[in-house]
Amino acid sequence: MQGKLIVLSAPSGSGKTTIMKYLLEAGLNLEFSISATTRQPRGTEQDGVAYYFLSVEDFKRRIVQGDFLEYEEVYKDCFYGTLKTEIERITGQGRNVVFDVDVLGGLNIKKQYPEQTLTLFIQPPSVEELQKRLLHRATDCAEMIQKRVEKAAYEMTFAPQFDAIIVNDDLERARKKAETVIREFLSKKS
Repeated sequence: MQGKLIVLSAPSGSGKTTIMKYLLEAGLNLEFSISATTRQPRGTEQDGVAYYFLSVEDFKRRIVQGDFLEYEEVYKDCFYGTLKTEIERITGQGRNVVFDVDVLGGLNIKKQYPEQTLTLFIQPPSVEELQKRLLHRATDCAEMIQKRVEKAAYEMTFAPQFDAIIVNDDLERARKKAETVIREFLSKKS
């Protein structure tokens, strides 16, 4: 496989998607790996752009077929995963792949490609700040926000297993730190 793999993982609402969008414009030869999910689209999300939106049955069928590099059942019948065909498509063009994936999914990618993968954990300043961000985002009901906050506390226990932890208490500083770490990784011969 050509190209390197850059994993951005974080609790929901930590800013990883915002940082990832910045990195895609930073001249790093990165292309976004579109994940598959069983959740419903939010707002203006389109199939094949933000995610590949699959039914629970189709997702499970593709698990059995071995179509996923990694996948996770984040909540009951709410799956997220990375299709192997996405990685083949991007690395086949000589580009580096950037993932916006669940914490456990990111660690699974690193296990499969330890030399080619850089893992970054985007950490909120605190669980309380994360809850404020999720409330302000206003994309989920109160019950889902509470689930996300509880899951975030759990996910933050995995941060030490990542190659780098970037605390997003200042967005511009977090963007620059992520870019610097990635540039250093990409400049190394594999």
